[in-house]
Amino acid sequence: MSKYKEIKGFKVQTLASDTAASQQAGGTWASGGNMNTARGRTAGGGTQTAAITTGGSAGPGYTRQAVTEQYNGSSWTEVGDLNTARSLQGDCGPYTSAIVAGGVISTPSPPVTADVESWNGSSWTETTNINTARNPGGTVSESNTASLIFGGFASPPRNAETELWNGTSWTEKNDMNQSKDEMASAGTTTAALGAGGTPLKANVELWDGTSWTETTDLNTAKTGAVGAGTQTSAIVYGGSTPPYVATTEFWNGSSWTELADLSTARFLSSPAGSSVSALMAGGDPSSTVIGTVATEEWTASSDFTQINLGQVYYNSTSNAYKVTEQPVPGGSWSSGGAMNTARRGQRGSGSKTAGLVFGGGSPPPLVLTESYNGTAFTEVADLNTAKNNGAGFGTQASTIATNEANVELWNGSSWTETTEVNTDREAYAGATGPTSAGIIFGGTAPPYVTNTETWNGSAWTEVNDLNNARAAGGGAGLNSGDAICILGDSNPYSSAYVETWDGTNWTEVTQANTGRYYNGASGASSSSAITYGGYTTAAVANTESWNGTAWTEIADLATARFTGGSGNIGSSSTSAYYAGGGFPDKTNMEEWTVDVTNTTITVS
Repeated sequence: MSKYKEIKGFKVQTLASDTAASQQAGGTWASGGNMNTARGRTAGGGTQTAAITTGGSAGPGYTRQAVTEQYNGSSWTEVGDLNTARSLQGDCGPYTSAIVAGGVISTPSPPVTADVESWNGSSWTETTNINTARNPGGTVSESNTASLIFGGFASPPRNAETELWNGTSWTEKNDMNQSKDEMASAGTTTAALGAGGTPLKANVELWDGTSWTETTDLNTAKTGAVGAGTQTSAIVYGGSTPPYVATTEFWNGSSWTELADLSTARFLSSPAGSSVSALMAGGDPSSTVIGTVATEEWTASSDFTQINLGQVYYNSTSNAYKVTEQPVPGGSWSSGGAMNTARRGQRGSGSKTAGLVFGGGSPPPLVLTESYNGTAFTEVADLNTAKNNGAGFGTQASTIATNEANVELWNGSSWTETTEVNTDREAYAGATGPTSAGIIFGGTAPPYVTNTETWNGSAWTEVNDLNNARAAGGGAGLNSGDAICILGDSNPYSSAYVETWDGTNWTEVTQANTGRYYNGASGASSSSAITYGGYTTAAVANTESWNGTAWTEIADLATARFTGGSGNIGSSSTSAYYAGGGFPDKTNMEEWTVDVTNTTITVS
């Protein structure tokens, strides 16, 4: 039990229930009144009790629609049609003062339009066109005189363009950092959010009225999701990973948390409302069914409290001070979905809800790539060059894979060869970071090497070496300025060496309890990591936790193995995965979870 002599220097909030419990409650989806016309790929806006949806497409054949319907909190009523039937147009804003911009206007070949229409509560009027014809990637609208559209698809290519509407004209603004369409959006014309998108992305960007800034990724890369709320309190729901999903993620201005699922998974629906009172209408319920009439309503407590690990608070119900913790020794491994192809020596990126596993050998070396959505693996586009016992880092939507000197970059849908590393080697000791700031270290040329190289998104730079030459270890950390090299094969055989990287130098730290190599590793920083599995004189199941000072043995893997694929960005000491591995070659996936707990503080 923790003891605190004094709690001062900051405001301790009072809550009626524990933060972990309120996070798990979060909110619920319930059925609302059905629309009159089944369709998907619509535009929508307003509130849960005063919503509007318009346009879209209906099956079979993705027939473009002009239908407009208004919702009063219980039922939908058909009102004035659009002048031009379209789908995939920008979301439209409030119930009585909306706007739609761009979209796809014919089938089967989809020429996009620059046409814009304004809604006054009873009818649509054509107004000034947008500058670039497209189906916008995201839109936020405060009224028919204040709207922001961004990203999109212009048949082809996708674009990153941003345009602002002032009621009279459209003005081009600074581009997004990434070109994409079919993203979830929320906020206002001066404080917007764009999340996910096509090609498959977990990427999130924030708009401050002048420029876009990349921020924390979604937990799961998805396209065709929708959003509701503000830039600091929003939900993103539905979409496709693929397959179509029912997930809901909540944004508190700094991080994403998964909450209650929709009743029905669907893609490109019509959103409305806020993070505590939202609506989802229509959408495609599967890749073979175009359009539905179903409506679902989201309701969450207005005092919803996002988990804040380390947060001290006062529980007024139990009359006790508490702190929210996630104790790593309390974690456990559980079974996940199996890979399609048994193998070892593959590498992984992303998280246990949005992972990517690539290469490996069964033998011989493979080009296979599989994507994981938290439930099942799906085969996606192959590597250009087979890779076994290489290195990998990044997210499900943006990954670097390297073996020997060859390097490939994954953009969410395909691999492209990019700049080679400076030192040709294999069986890297580790790698970590995003594709804009990664690091690789160690390996064998042969012999074992100490080389360290950083990646800035376009080029590799040799930096200071490891202290101990080694290969086939584990790597974790935040980026090229904060990493940890865990174990590996060196001299002596199967050493327990561990080193941390501060952006300039490697420092030897406390050795692990069990020396091994071909081990997996995950961690959010050089002071918080876990390592698991590996090989000594046989495959092992050991899991050890690092707190920045010491190693602690914790729960073992269910299956002893080595050279499996493990995650990178999104994986941590409290959330990780380990897929496949040998001997014999395996398909099974294990997921590491540390539950959140609330611990009573004794104040004395």
